[in-house]
Amino acid sequence: MNGAQALIRTLVDAGVDVCFANPGTSEMHFVAALDDVPEMRAVLTLFEGVATGAADGYARMTGRPAATLLHLGPGMGNGLANLHNARRGRAPMVNVVGDHARSHKRLDAPLESDIDAVAGTFSSWVRRSLAPADVAADAAEAVAAIANGGIATLVLPADVSWEEGAEVARPLPARPRPRVAPSVVEEVAAVLAGSEPAVLFLGADAVTEDGLLAAGQVSAGTGARLMTETFPARTARGAGLPDVARLPYPPEMAMAALAGTKHLVLAGATAPVHFFGYPGVPGHPVPEDCTVHVLSEPGEDGGAALRALAELAAPDARPELLEASRPELPTGELTPRAMAAVIGALLPERAIVVDEALTSGVGLMELTSGAPRHDWLALTGGAIGDGLPMALGAAVACPDRPVIGIQADGSAMYTISALWSHAREEADITTIVCDNGSYAILQHELSRVGAAGDGERAAKLLDLGGPGLDFVALAQGMGVPASRATTAEELADQLRAALAEPGPHLIDAVLR
Repeated sequence: MNGAQALIRTLVDAGVDVCFANPGTSEMHFVAALDDVPEMRAVLTLFEGVATGAADGYARMTGRPAATLLHLGPGMGNGLANLHNARRGRAPMVNVVGDHARSHKRLDAPLESDIDAVAGTFSSWVRRSLAPADVAADAAEAVAAIANGGIATLVLPADVSWEEGAEVARPLPARPRPRVAPSVVEEVAAVLAGSEPAVLFLGADAVTEDGLLAAGQVSAGTGARLMTETFPARTARGAGLPDVARLPYPPEMAMAALAGTKHLVLAGATAPVHFFGYPGVPGHPVPEDCTVHVLSEPGEDGGAALRALAELAAPDARPELLEASRPELPTGELTPRAMAAVIGALLPERAIVVDEALTSGVGLMELTSGAPRHDWLALTGGAIGDGLPMALGAAVACPDRPVIGIQADGSAMYTISALWSHAREEADITTIVCDNGSYAILQHELSRVGAAGDGERAAKLLDLGGPGLDFVALAQGMGVPASRATTAEELADQLRAALAEPGPHLIDAVLR
């Protein structure tokens, strides 16, 4: 058995049975070995950033890792933005990165690079397999190391892949998720028993269904406000759950949301900071006289900590839950809020919403809050271009659930080739492109950083016109049925039709 065969069989035995791939010459023996291990599903992507973003979406929906297959250092570099997002969301992932054969590496070939050093910037575990006999054991260790989140990168030299002498390794036991000490829960309960304003700040497993219900009980019994991170990796939402606000993205709005807070309790989240530094603005929104308390760190069992806190601080309280509600279908001009109303009115049960709407997301959270139960995947690390790939991964993970991608137009172009994989995999994904013809988020940032002006050359760098992007043609050219909506009525009709027919669709929503 060669190294590649042992690697793939070991990954499958450890529960990693999907690989999002964009291979090259160094990975050809891995590709050939897929025929020897049919249990491994291989999904071809046309760009490495699609492979890494899809693995992120898969992990968020299953809680277990997919593999990626990347070609040398440059291929890994192409996937780096969505590896950054996955790291920020603590998604488990196993990257297999091919490298030159050991005898060839010393020659400084054109594609030579320091894979190990770059991989260390986003990985919690990095190893280079030095012999065929090492590969399977390395793979088993990689999977075990990321059981509670994190990215493992296994560098696989080509000759280690093709040489014989490898054997399959047994899966290693995963480390249990760390539990929060009872004394920590008691300290937080004592803080919440006081009269000073408090916010329970949620992330990670604290925004699952169980976590939210426990947090809602704590809020009902103590008066603490509930708030989530700006971009939680995966949030359970809809009727029957507490209504939880998100910390706003703009610094001035984030500071206003936390104004007056004396105690900020972190459950599965880290203390918030602004995405960027701005002239004359503090780096974080937490008030100076606010004390930050840690109930659970990301990676710890935050759900259990919240349940224990609810039993201690609010044993008889009942959380306030959202009743089922839908906005009325709008008519006329297709504004961002009208788009949000259409989505809220038609969102199907058990939907997975992949949100990269950015500035076009006005009203989305509000107008979908009482919809049937659904999951919401967000842009955890802020590196745009994750929406289309993440929808692919979510659809592969949950083929029985409809996926709706709400996708800004500018960031769609970063990974537009994901549509080809949507079509090839016959994935049940409906993509709504928020087509406003601009990098609108950068127009806001231009003024926020104090660089605003009326210069024609600066404005041209933030405008997507001349020529305009034809998303219908782009989608159809990659095998995805597509249509264009210019009114609220057209969007509603087209969304109904797309949701009624399995498989991928794209709607170009031209916003006013």
